[in-house]
Amino acid sequence: MSNQCEIRLSGSGGQGLILGGIILAEAALLQGKNAVQSQSYGPEARGGASKAEVIISENEINYPKVRNCDILLSLTQVACDKYVENLKENGILIIDSRVKAPNRDDIKVYSLPILDTAYEKLKKPMVANIVALGVVREITDIVNRETLEKAVLNRVPSGTEEINENALKEGFSLVK
Repeated sequence: MSNQCEIRLSGSGGQGLILGGIILAEAALLQGKNAVQSQSYGPEARGGASKAEVIISENEINYPKVRNCDILLSLTQVACDKYVENLKENGILIIDSRVKAPNRDDIKVYSLPILDTAYEKLKKPMVANIVALGVVREITDIVNRETLEKAVLNRVPSGTEEINENALKEGFSLVK
């Protein structure tokens, strides 16, 4: 990782990506890095395009918004189509296996069954965001496993710790 990494987590409202961004930023802070997190929703909170942005840096962060991201996670086709043009050359695109990869040969694309893992393996669609965080961590090494797990457990609703811990581990194991 260079000194600063700009990450955009995108999908539809209701997929928990805002919480995902907060957790990722918290994990970075727990490691002594600097982090800022911001979010935006489409016109509808549930179902519309949503994005959470996280900037993680070893140094001071001068501008709190992601302009061109180094890492883009897209759980929906709409989000991928909308945000992929702002992915840097040599950037990393992580898409759910239901999303069609864009026609770009200047980026690295990872297509993994994030939603199917949450829906079918864990039987809990609402943990797709945590599965996705596990995937992002394994592909990018942006934060370490221990601090990400700690941040997840700090932020998920009481009583859901075990399913979220399982979701994170499933995310780790999706990346071979």
